[in-house]
Amino acid sequence: MDETQRRVDEFRKTRSDIENNLIDSLVARKISRREFVRRGTVIGLSLSSLSFIASACGGDDDDGAATGATETTEAGPKAGGALRTGIIAPAIELNPVVVYDEGGLAVLGQSGEYLAWSNDQLELEPRLAESWTPNDDGSVWTFAIRQGVTFHDGAPLTAKDVAYTLNLNADPANEGNALSAFGDPGGLSAGGAKAVDDATLEVTLNGPNGSFPYLVSSDNYNVIVIPDGFDPATWEKSFIGTGPWVLDTFTPQQSVTYTKNPDYWDTSRQPLADTSELRFFAEDQARILAIQGGEVDILSQFQVVAGGEALLNDPNIVVTEIQAAQHRQIHMRADQEPFKDKRTRQAMALLLDRPTIIEGFFQGKADLGNDNPFAPVYPYTDTSVPQRAVDVEEAKQLLADAGQGDGFDVKLSTWDNYEIPQLAQLLQGAAKEIGINITLNVTDAGTYYSDFWLNSPLGITDYGHRGVPTVYLTAALGSAGTWNAAHFKNPTFDGMIVDFISALDVDAQKAAAKSIEEFLLDETPVIFPYFYYHLSAERNNVSGIDPTGMGHIDLTKTGFTS
Repeated sequence: MDETQRRVDEFRKTRSDIENNLIDSLVARKISRREFVRRGTVIGLSLSSLSFIASACGGDDDDGAATGATETTEAGPKAGGALRTGIIAPAIELNPVVVYDEGGLAVLGQSGEYLAWSNDQLELEPRLAESWTPNDDGSVWTFAIRQGVTFHDGAPLTAKDVAYTLNLNADPANEGNALSAFGDPGGLSAGGAKAVDDATLEVTLNGPNGSFPYLVSSDNYNVIVIPDGFDPATWEKSFIGTGPWVLDTFTPQQSVTYTKNPDYWDTSRQPLADTSELRFFAEDQARILAIQGGEVDILSQFQVVAGGEALLNDPNIVVTEIQAAQHRQIHMRADQEPFKDKRTRQAMALLLDRPTIIEGFFQGKADLGNDNPFAPVYPYTDTSVPQRAVDVEEAKQLLADAGQGDGFDVKLSTWDNYEIPQLAQLLQGAAKEIGINITLNVTDAGTYYSDFWLNSPLGITDYGHRGVPTVYLTAALGSAGTWNAAHFKNPTFDGMIVDFISALDVDAQKAAAKSIEEFLLDETPVIFPYFYYHLSAERNNVSGIDPTGMGHIDLTKTGFTS
């Protein structure tokens, strides 16, 4: 026995069945090194352990599951200076419990921190939790809370603060946005998070959840850790957290400026810049003009269709591209006419020429959707499931078979940003070919989400990236889902969700994913036309930005190169 194998054997003696099953999958070449590392970070293996096992056991490095930056600048960033970043304006007050939008989450993630950070490779990086481990079935997770961390007011972080934060977000009485992530199966109820001691948090779930650490990471952006007993409604006054940036000034609807935290616990992520300003813009086009004109140095996200194509070939701009799961959902109410018959829903899904849409809206910077939430970026997505393609004649036949051969009238509701209005118009034009007359109701975001989102027979909703599709399955498609705009209720499908969420090993996840993909392709309560890439930009005298597909942007290592 060589020394490396001896060390592997010794390591495995101290690991759980869950961890050893993952190692077995790598050894058997069922998964690549990349997927081994990704899954290992979820179940709590350290990066050093994962690196050792991956090197010792081999495996394929490339599974095509993720991409990084398309370009980087050669010169490294320097310390000092004042960064200016353009983001979409927060939609509502900056109360961590209720924030639901990209602008709001980008602000939360500057001064606030999570137990883990969900990076652009779908890996979880320890932040306020040093490590975590599940019990045998994944229904109880234990987190080691980092010691020596202080809030901006000087108070030490303990597990009591984390338990308070999670229970606050899990309590339905608070009507928080995180309820979408903490819902069953495998969800968290108020009181489920308990501090065993100052350094240990135990979370007892309502059932097994093999990917729970994602739900306390930056993917669940509401759960920035706040002090025990703190009123989140007052957060705008202090921006309190444990993060690398401390509030300087905040002007609602305009901007927020931070100074670097001199007492920040992570010495490897001390901010380079002296100050960081987030400037708020209501429209994509305004943000794009701002970086072109030098008004801001960085854009946290932009889209090609809103004028962003000008940035792709601008010599003064460096674009970072991340493959992601962010997407649009076209929901059809399955509980009432005209979409009660699944053949009508299938007909609507056959009207979209998806490759042409991707090229036209995104210049190819998106992946095909197949009417389920398993984006190509996910390693357990089964690409052998047939891809739905445009077929107008088949759509006409399905409509006739459903007794709607003469067509019908229906109103489509959505909101007026990104490429969403253009997608609505495209669907409206395509539907005319089979006799469906769609009237468009395009409002501002606040009106859509308050009045039409969950009450419209047909609608288009934007969904941000997640490192695991739990929220898409439970909240948007589960019978009890808080975001189930299609009002789709199917006990068989609910069982499939349980199978996927409770899976602790890669094989079980892949099998459950395939069953869900095939089932949704048949039922089609929601059309998933594409999953578009996250594009961010910086002027060519800036480098070091670290964006995520979710819309977070880590600016700690960002600085000016000249």
